[in-house]
Amino acid sequence: MYLRKTDGPRAVSLPEGGRMTMGDLPPKGTMRWVAARKAAVVRGVRSELVTREWAMEAYDLSAEELDGWIAMSARHGDGALRTTALKKYR
Repeated sequence: MYLRKTDGPRAVSLPEGGRMTMGDLPPKGTMRWVAARKAAVVRGVRSELVTREWAMEAYDLSAEELDGWIAMSARHGDGALRTTALKKYR
């Protein structure tokens, strides 16, 4: 089996006890964002599987948008990443 050479780690351990790999992230160029995909990107950045810069480039996100996701997830949990929950958690 051939593994592509990457700059960062292939997998990381999450604080909840699970593991996360690059395969758990949404595909590059994702345009439709549901809460689960946002949460995966936030977990990837927090656990240092990927850098903020990589996530912003791969998913065409602004720094403000990514920081907002990270802040809402940290403050209120992954449920706050739902679009319908914006008014409730602001």
